[in-house]
Amino acid sequence: SSSPTPPVLAVGAVLHGFKLVRKEYIAEMDADALFFMHERTGAELLSIAIADENKTFGVTFRTPPEDSAGLPHVLEHSVLCGSRKYPVKEPFVELLKGSLQTFLNAFTYPDRTCYPVASCNLQDFYNLVDVYLDAVFHPVAVHDPKVLAQEGWHYEIEDPQQPLVYKGVVFNEMKGVYSDPDAVHHRDMQQALFPGTHYGVDSGGDPRAIPDLTFDRFRAFHGRFYHPSNARFWFYGDDPLPERLALVNQYLRDFTRADPASQVSTVTPFAAPRHVTSRYAADPGEDLSSKALVSVGWVLTHARPTPELNFSLSFLNHLLLGTSASPLYKALVDSGYGSTVLGGGVEDHLQQWSFSVGLKDCRPADRDTIVDVITGVLAHHAAHGFEQGAVEATVNTIEFALREKNKGSFPRGLSYMLSALSEWIYDGDPFQGLRYAESLQHVKNCLARQEPLFQDAIRRYLLENPHRVVVVTEPDATLGPETERAEQDRLGQVKASLSAAEVQGLIDQTKALKAHQETP
Repeated sequence: SSSPTPPVLAVGAVLHGFKLVRKEYIAEMDADALFFMHERTGAELLSIAIADENKTFGVTFRTPPEDSAGLPHVLEHSVLCGSRKYPVKEPFVELLKGSLQTFLNAFTYPDRTCYPVASCNLQDFYNLVDVYLDAVFHPVAVHDPKVLAQEGWHYEIEDPQQPLVYKGVVFNEMKGVYSDPDAVHHRDMQQALFPGTHYGVDSGGDPRAIPDLTFDRFRAFHGRFYHPSNARFWFYGDDPLPERLALVNQYLRDFTRADPASQVSTVTPFAAPRHVTSRYAADPGEDLSSKALVSVGWVLTHARPTPELNFSLSFLNHLLLGTSASPLYKALVDSGYGSTVLGGGVEDHLQQWSFSVGLKDCRPADRDTIVDVITGVLAHHAAHGFEQGAVEATVNTIEFALREKNKGSFPRGLSYMLSALSEWIYDGDPFQGLRYAESLQHVKNCLARQEPLFQDAIRRYLLENPHRVVVVTEPDATLGPETERAEQDRLGQVKASLSAAEVQGLIDQTKALKAHQETP
């Protein structure tokens, strides 16, 4: 079924409160991209009209965390627990039951929170969009502290003689994450590379800090960041344009423009490389002599990379680590200093790109030798480049992936949205992430002219770059019991400070929350 020809809007035209700011044909998608600004609130909306029945919508907010209490993550869970128009307890679960959706989820990044949905059925699509808009702008959670208690954390106690315990969906989930060595190591690397920035804390929440989260802070965070002036809306598919704008405008017209001050901080470049040692909780019973994780990481860019640099670094990453036969990957596996390669090299989804790689199941004493294996491979390829065949294979692999945009069960429109957001979320050009032909051609031309593109990149961004950290995460059989003891001490102090009436109040709250959870 072909959609009716959309009205031809000129740049500057206003429709349903949205002014058309830019309009460009994106050859790579064979589609027109229309970029709108909502006049009343400043909300931005990117609309792609394309003959794809798998319609995709998303709203994304920049949500930089101030600390590791997990506010962005708890809020992502909480807004999906009922809203003004859909006061049911779990609209998410209800939606999954009756909907024809092809995708329905929410993601918390270190600096943004993203709510995408997709469906091939137009009426179903409109319902999903409406449920999501009502959830993010008018959640029950900001009026009812029970939601934060359930999704974030609360004190649980059923009898005055019992000790207090912490419970909560995100609290429990993050306890699991914090006991996973790979997750601990990855987080320690990110925080070591970006000290003093929004990336230097945990947006997911540290179980030791989650209980610092108060209802007032929770409500203030929602009011500040879940605001149209901080929102980026995305539509993609064969649904008519006017309805897209009308649907969103009916939510935005309740708001006025505000400044959420949500810019993400950048890290001060290091003058010299650093070393960090951290620990993870290990089982006391096992042999821990070769159970450390060792990685080296670099912050690659201190400004947003140009599209050309973006491509060069992605190609270089694939050459070094893309397959099991790639030189850096193979050297680490063959070195015998660990069991498994850690880290996929380039991390390109934050404001500043980074690169990290290492090994798992190592002896801490082998740290410097492992770093030498990594820098040795880099130095070799900085001097000699890569084999022509490997370069051609990499170009073909990446070009094919870009043309296909095929992510299996992941809707294509969602892949495009995440690509657009890679620049757009940092106030860059939203169209840049949708284009690749020119940058790809630039890299091919450089290679055809035999320019030492990859050799130069290895030297400049890795070997000669002082913003480097080596992280060793060691197993510690005492850490688990120690963390548990600290938590119990804290809970003990809280309970000791409460009157009998206050303890009874918590018992009543525990009962009320359980009753609430058990009522359908």
